[in-house]
Amino acid sequence: QVQLVESGGGLVQPGGSLRLSCAASGFTFSTYAMSWYRQAPGKERELVAQITPITLVANYADSVKSRFTISRDNSKNTVSLQMNNLKPEDTAMYYCKADRSWSNTNYWGQGTQVTVSS
Repeated sequence: QVQLVESGGGLVQPGGSLRLSCAASGFTFSTYAMSWYRQAPGKERELVAQITPITLVANYADSVKSRFTISRDNSKNTVSLQMNNLKPEDTAMYYCKADRSWSNTNYWGQGTQVTVSS
């Protein structure tokens, strides 16, 4: 049974930090690119960051570059998103996603809420 379980969301003041984690199970984690997406109320879901499975190359949305860092641990089947200098516009539900293009397979987590407010 495939599972992606996000954790670490919460309420934080502007300028603060949060670390999101996603624990994966039920599939071969090291063969999947892992991503974080977010969706704010009334907006489309958007890609925040992605990391490749072996070479660990990371890519970021322009809006989070230099503030967010994605990382993964293939030995623990986890992917994390360190978010610094958070802004109110970062408020959204954050989702973890696993993708494997050659098998056209992808999985989503249930999401964790991040709210940035004073």
